[in-house]
Amino acid sequence: MRFGEWVDKWFIGHRVEETTRAAYETKIRLHIKPHLGAKKLKDITDDDLDALYRMLETAPCPSNRGKPLGAKSVRHVHNILSAAFAAAVIKKLIPVNPAATASPPTVRQVKAQQRKYVVLDDASTSRFLEDIWTPCGQRECGPLHFCTRDAPLWTVYTATGVRRSEALGMKWSLIHWDDCAIELEWVVVEVGNKSVLRRLTKDGDDAAIIYVDPALMGVLKVARERQEMWKEMLGPAWEDNDLIFARDGYMLYKGGITPGRAQDAGQVSARWRSTRGRLGLPDRFRIHDWRHSKVTNDLDAGENPVEVSANVRHHSPGYTMAQYGKRRVEGARKLASGTAQRIGLGRIG
Repeated sequence: MRFGEWVDKWFIGHRVEETTRAAYETKIRLHIKPHLGAKKLKDITDDDLDALYRMLETAPCPSNRGKPLGAKSVRHVHNILSAAFAAAVIKKLIPVNPAATASPPTVRQVKAQQRKYVVLDDASTSRFLEDIWTPCGQRECGPLHFCTRDAPLWTVYTATGVRRSEALGMKWSLIHWDDCAIELEWVVVEVGNKSVLRRLTKDGDDAAIIYVDPALMGVLKVARERQEMWKEMLGPAWEDNDLIFARDGYMLYKGGITPGRAQDAGQVSARWRSTRGRLGLPDRFRIHDWRHSKVTNDLDAGENPVEVSANVRHHSPGYTMAQYGKRRVEGARKLASGTAQRIGLGRIG
């Protein structure tokens, strides 16, 4: 059996989420089958895999803007190959898994290449919020004008640190108004060239709930008032899906997304880049960096790491501190100083 035949068969029966499947399909099609597909399954060795990894790390890749793949992507290719070969071993098609003795990029190499995220402090965030809610003042400016169109959405990102997909999947029926809480049950994810609404499965949460300030509830009420205006204006053209940040009626075109349905995630990111440029924010500041900013600023302000971790739905406070605690140098020094004073360390010698 050729490896290309086997990996296709394995992939069809492999149970993963749609987003993961899309990522697998791309790497199999672009980086695995062109180089290993014609080889016999039983003849592929760890040396063959090592040669593939080195090639991917050094050769220009058309799908990566002409640059070689990064260590994280190559490691992902290795994980796919390892799973495919492991399944072949179980089926007794090969005696051993060649990926088990191959040498993909190490975890340390992957971390070394990870880009450093950009963080805005609380003062910069406050100025940003003021800017996005300030009307442009043009004659046609009003509640549904494009100048403040995304102000509620951007505010939710800054105040909660939710992921892009989670905000776009928020539903009115899952807002607990009296408790100032938002239940996250749906997400909008990109699958191929489409944005798809599906149930939240990340981190295995059965009932993911975040708690917010009453002021943010006021922002959501503004979003609801604006949505009601769109509904009244569009009439039967509006398709109600209970989404808070649904596609509105601004600049509709034939064949586009129906008002009321989930927004196109890519278009939301494009609008963010436009907003970022207009307000002079750092060029590399992504929507996801609001998440980094909130966690970092909360920890730097001395908030309880357990609560910080829970409200951004990390799997543990230890993970939160490992990822963000490195910025808390001053806090660590203050802690050390406090300990020294309490135990009388300064009296020694």
